[in-house]
Amino acid sequence: MLAIGGGVWQLEALRAGLRLDRAEVGQIPVTVFRPVSGAPAPVVVIAHGFSGSQQLMQAFAVTLARNGYLALTFDFPGHGRNPVPIRGDIADDAARSHELLGALEAVVGYGRALPGADGRVALLGHSMASDIVVQYAEAHPEIAATVAVSLFSRGVTATSPRNLLVVDGALEPAMLLDEGRRIVAMASGETPSVGVTYGSMTYGTARRLALSGGVEHIGVLFSAQSMAEARDWLDQAFGRTGSAFVDARGPWLGLLFAGLVALALPLSRLLPQVVPAPLGAGLPWRRLLPVALVPAVLTPLILRQIPTSFLPILLGDYLVVHFAVYGLLTAIGVRLTGGWIPPPWPWRRLALATAAVAAYGILVLGLPTDRYLSSFMPTLGRLPLVLALLAGTLPYFLADEWLTRGSGAARGGYALTKLCFLLSLALAIALSLERLFFLIIIVPAILLLFLVYGLLSSWTYGRTHHPFVAGAANALVFAWAIGVTFPVVAQAA
Repeated sequence: MLAIGGGVWQLEALRAGLRLDRAEVGQIPVTVFRPVSGAPAPVVVIAHGFSGSQQLMQAFAVTLARNGYLALTFDFPGHGRNPVPIRGDIADDAARSHELLGALEAVVGYGRALPGADGRVALLGHSMASDIVVQYAEAHPEIAATVAVSLFSRGVTATSPRNLLVVDGALEPAMLLDEGRRIVAMASGETPSVGVTYGSMTYGTARRLALSGGVEHIGVLFSAQSMAEARDWLDQAFGRTGSAFVDARGPWLGLLFAGLVALALPLSRLLPQVVPAPLGAGLPWRRLLPVALVPAVLTPLILRQIPTSFLPILLGDYLVVHFAVYGLLTAIGVRLTGGWIPPPWPWRRLALATAAVAAYGILVLGLPTDRYLSSFMPTLGRLPLVLALLAGTLPYFLADEWLTRGSGAARGGYALTKLCFLLSLALAIALSLERLFFLIIIVPAILLLFLVYGLLSSWTYGRTHHPFVAGAANALVFAWAIGVTFPVVAQAA
């Protein structure tokens, strides 16, 4: 409770001296972060990446607002709480870019007209949006500066867009780091050095590559180095000096969520004991290994041959089919190895325990996630998607729980099966790189969810002794996470 209270206290304190105004531009949810001083200031429009939301970008918004800027975050179509689906699938870059550029233009126009805006505008975008902000700034040379985080864009030239800062996480894929060096090399005329500014701010040709140490594609959005680089770049572009404040929320997020996860252990002891003796396949290592490994190899090979686009949710439908096929193959393996014994079904205790564990995962962990980290509370239109996705996640988590639990179960088997699933997903991406490329971004998030909800699963099983409770609860949490995170796309007429 001390960790939770301390984390919330510090995260709320980051917003001191700011006023947050929420609005809608058309149907685009927008949040304006402004200093309470109200002095005229440049506007910085901040755009999130694929499967992101405006909450994911709030560390940049808080940093810039507390340094005197008007900072705007928003949800692209199909993302976060924007109810309008995005048009254009993974292969249709032109349609998707047109849709995203239209949303960005609407928010920029709104920002220019805000009270206190001094007429000057800069852009900041991450990942997918890095290319969008670059395209927009190239078409609008009045944009004073652009900060591109995890940039990939083939449209950049030596002089356009104006005053471009590229920020990458030091642990990001080599292709992104090489792209940043290639772009800055246009201005340097040689292999660029990290942290060195080339060109001229006055003439709009400034270029700089910055690396945030120890972070990857998502961690770069919470790195104090990323915040400082963006702040200093915009201060130079606009000839301003701010407060030098940096939103370093990473440790406080860690403290808050460590407390929330730890709290689940004593609370798990309040769950009803569903059955007196532990249930599960209880397979030793010799029998567990083939059941764990065969689905990891077969699932991506099977799905390479069949269509997986059946829901209006970009790539989320593939991921949930991967869960479903993997789970069915695991269940078959359990049956063939003699690990299946029909369990008792005391429905009342099962329902009570499952509802309690699912509520903890979705509400107790989800509400702070939604406020401080990323959108986790869905619009009403996404709720049917969550139920449809549950049909895919349920076979996997029920089969996996049964496989790895029970008296005599292999110690470490639960961790092995999760590793096998991630390797299976990596194989699927390698076999269909163009179609599934964006799943690379999601893999670290799935790993984190496996770690967190794996702990909750272990404590839940230790108390209830029934694999169904944690299996069903985790299936609902993962269906929820996929349903509220992945972009909703417009279905073809």
